[in-house]
Amino acid sequence: MTVKSNHVTIKGIKDGLVFLMDDECDLEELLSELRFKLEHSHQNILSGPIIHVDVKLGSRIVTEEQKEEILHILKQKGNLLIRSIESPDAETDENKASALTTITGIVRSGQVLHHEGNLLLLGDVNPGGSVSCTGNIYIMGALRGMAHAGNKGNEDAIICASYFAPTQLRIAEVISRPPDEWEQREAGMEFAYLQNGQMQIDKTSNIVRLHRDFNVFKGV
Repeated sequence: MTVKSNHVTIKGIKDGLVFLMDDECDLEELLSELRFKLEHSHQNILSGPIIHVDVKLGSRIVTEEQKEEILHILKQKGNLLIRSIESPDAETDENKASALTTITGIVRSGQVLHHEGNLLLLGDVNPGGSVSCTGNIYIMGALRGMAHAGNKGNEDAIICASYFAPTQLRIAEVISRPPDEWEQREAGMEFAYLQNGQMQIDKTSNIVRLHRDFNVFKGV
């Protein structure tokens, strides 16, 4: 079997691989080339230890079934760990607003993670690190740095973390209390939200008491 087209480009990055998919060719042609490269022409770099993979579909809009088909092909290689798959969202504006993007990693001192929409971070935010997004922020790890949810004015946004010890919190334009007040309390799994324009902190188990849609794992 010979594949002469170049609809799938595989590039090495610092912490893994990026699969760049042609967004203009026929999908079946794209999938055929992807299978070929995984099974034949790129076996040398797609074997061995675990490799993190980011998939970029360009401007191609795919259904959930088509996305699953792409992931199924990639998962045939046991050492490929799919970290993200990027494509335009064909859902309604309402679904876009509630969609959740998952990112794995550590936000270190001096780093700022910006995101459009709701964010689930599987990792820590270290002191001196910052996370800022237009929607909600969920951190499955320690929040020891700064977090800004609803940064375009969304006062319904929340900030939630497994270990809650931030240097500063901000929701929309409301900024939290000074850091020294955080040090006087026991850190744990909590979340921050606005009530009557004031920053409030509560146990994560009480999220359901608020009359909002806080389905954390929607879209994962």
